[in-house]
Amino acid sequence: MTISPAFRQALTGISGILVTPFDADDRIEPGKLKPIIDRAIGAGVHILVANGNTGEFYGLTTAEAEAMVQSVAEQIAGRVPLLGGVGRSVGDAVALAKASKKAGATALMVHQPPDPFVSPRGVVAYVQRVAEAGDGLPLMLYLRNDGIGLDTIEKLCAVEGVAGVKWACPTPLKLAEAIRRSSPDIVWVGGLAETWAPPLYAVGARGFTSGLINVWPAHSVAIHAALDAGRYEEANRLIAIMQGFEEIRAEEQNGTNVTGVKAALALMGNDCGPTRPPSAWPLTEAQSRKLGTMLADWGLVDARAAAG
Repeated sequence: MTISPAFRQALTGISGILVTPFDADDRIEPGKLKPIIDRAIGAGVHILVANGNTGEFYGLTTAEAEAMVQSVAEQIAGRVPLLGGVGRSVGDAVALAKASKKAGATALMVHQPPDPFVSPRGVVAYVQRVAEAGDGLPLMLYLRNDGIGLDTIEKLCAVEGVAGVKWACPTPLKLAEAIRRSSPDIVWVGGLAETWAPPLYAVGARGFTSGLINVWPAHSVAIHAALDAGRYEEANRLIAIMQGFEEIRAEEQNGTNVTGVKAALALMGNDCGPTRPPSAWPLTEAQSRKLGTMLADWGLVDARAAAG
């Protein structure tokens, strides 16, 4: 399989994970993404992702996920590459891979199987099935648990069509060894957002995932530019500005991860509805006050609106 140099280069940028909007009757309402998508592309975000974790992938039915990737592809209209998230049972992953290809996704992002009985060799077989269903689409592996071992990760990277790996584990030294074992053609991306980007960059990752792009894409782009230029001090200064946002998202065992993003969007006038259980909704009063103050400090909302 030939993977274009332009797409490989895009993978080293920011992978912006879009929220999934819901209406008052808990139905998906993808049209609400238009201002968010336009703002992200206008700011220079390199890739957008439908059906990622910030998109509440595990809270969607497969039919809803198929509808989301279709709508997001239409709204992006080829302006930037689109990664379509696939996962859950192998049957669901295969169906969603086929739907994502039909919708016009540039590549597939393969969520790590959440099954309680996962074998390392079974994960390789899972990815191979998804690759076959993608019928030529490049794959981005999304690793949130490196417990499958470096030998298995090496085998996963050797599956035909794998273009990159989003490393979402706080283990930079293990990442360095995984990079050493893999083909130089594999793009390794920091999968723990802006705050973990510097240490992952230091061992060879490039680019990072971001939920902040839904809210303040220009800031994410500035962090990326600083890291790419090797200006770590500047990158860390910019990360410190948005650190409080990530702290809110990490509360309640990461149960407010998407809650913080959607609450911020609502304050900004881009209401995308609540999150679905088991995500926490709404933010607590203390979390809401902290978030409103931050958005006002960043100049994204009026101070009076934030206080209200």
